[in-house]
Amino acid sequence: MSWEFRKVKPGDNVAVEAQRDPFAAPKWAPPIWHMPEGLVLLVNLLRLLARAVVFCLRHPIVSGAVAGAGWLAWRYGWHVPALVGVLVAVGLGVWAAVDRASFVRRVYRPAWSRWRGWWVYRRHWQPVLVTAGLTKTHRGREYLPTLRRVECGPASDRLLVQMLRGQAPDAWEKVAANLAHGFGATLVRVREGDRPGRVWLECVRVDALAAPIPALPIPDASAVDLRAVEVGRQEDGSPWRLRLLGTHVLVAGATGSGKGSVLWSVIRGVLPLMVAGLVEVWAIDPKRMELSYGRPLFEKFGRYSSDPGGGMVALLEEAAADMNARADQFAGHTRTFVPSVEHPFRLIVVDELAFLTAYSPERDLRKRAESALAILTSQGRSVGYCVLGAQQDARKEVNNLRNLFPDRIALRLDEDEQVDMVLGDGARDRGALADQISTVPEVGAGVGFVRLETCPDPVRVRAAYVSDEDIRQMVAYALSGGTHSREAA
Repeated sequence: MSWEFRKVKPGDNVAVEAQRDPFAAPKWAPPIWHMPEGLVLLVNLLRLLARAVVFCLRHPIVSGAVAGAGWLAWRYGWHVPALVGVLVAVGLGVWAAVDRASFVRRVYRPAWSRWRGWWVYRRHWQPVLVTAGLTKTHRGREYLPTLRRVECGPASDRLLVQMLRGQAPDAWEKVAANLAHGFGATLVRVREGDRPGRVWLECVRVDALAAPIPALPIPDASAVDLRAVEVGRQEDGSPWRLRLLGTHVLVAGATGSGKGSVLWSVIRGVLPLMVAGLVEVWAIDPKRMELSYGRPLFEKFGRYSSDPGGGMVALLEEAAADMNARADQFAGHTRTFVPSVEHPFRLIVVDELAFLTAYSPERDLRKRAESALAILTSQGRSVGYCVLGAQQDARKEVNNLRNLFPDRIALRLDEDEQVDMVLGDGARDRGALADQISTVPEVGAGVGFVRLETCPDPVRVRAAYVSDEDIRQMVAYALSGGTHSREAA
């Protein structure tokens, strides 16, 4: 039997049995190489040694601990490393009891991340990605995205993934549901990575926002930052802080979605500065239901109007005129606004924007309201004016000024198309499933997604629930000049 060899591509057969019959079909077959058993054993030993060296370099603490325990056992017997292990366990227990936050940050989270990274993700990485269609096969070789790092939080895991060359985040967003089922998560979101070619996968394990959040304590005036007013909690358990100074905020949500929770949590967060005279809240209440509870508060530390006959529009026009006068006063003297008693920060709260811009029966009032809102939202944030507007209908014909609101919040919405209307194109593909928020008030009221001007990725949040009793205590606290118990409020 004779063999002939030819230059081939990877994955092809490299040898063919020569046929004597010129008309017979060729028979392709790979060659069989017989290697000595000693050489096979040597190659496997070298591979094992190389893997051990790589493991030691990647895990120096574990390798050092194992090596130290082995040396102690060889030198003094196994009772010595056992005693050391007990002492280490006791030390970790004392550390956890004395400073739990640092223990969780430095010991528990890294260990938990390594365990889940191997047991949940690396172990199933290839079959899940193959099934989801995120791998590529070229000339018989399979190319697989690389899992770089796993970070576990209290409610979700973050996976840093090195994509294949030529792959885009859109390919991962389209199969987010496949990844969620494959890794046993309730939801998977795709975020931009730390560099081009990488993405973060947020695998949500449990809903950390399922339970209502009680009203937050009224902070000290010195602790209030208008660039980060605490109004609730984010999905990762961290406080949700909303920026007011230097921006405008639009809140959109269906009836019963919790828009009042957002409005009153913001007012509660700036209440100490209202008492100090550094913040004024001008409230416009077309429904005369939500903001009317705090009318005495607004009338003393700001303005209030619920007059559908022109009073609300007149208040907006007055705010626009005051804003222009302040801009004339600041022109050529300062570029950065700092709240003061002479020039307080003014928060214009509008409970139902759609009534002023679309539903008002008088056409002249609609045009005047739209003009005043356009002036405030286009020019007001640089001189200490912020418009905080809420609306139910997300359509552009109802409010064509929504692009003038840099920061937007989408609470529960009725249709999936409305998500992109509020948060911008592609927001729903990036995980902002506002149309799937529960209609049960105890579960979904106040839950929403935030898209900030500085970050296009939506963040899931929940605003604290401010009850009627909490509002009455806020009014009592403010009218007493802050002497009323803060804890009671």
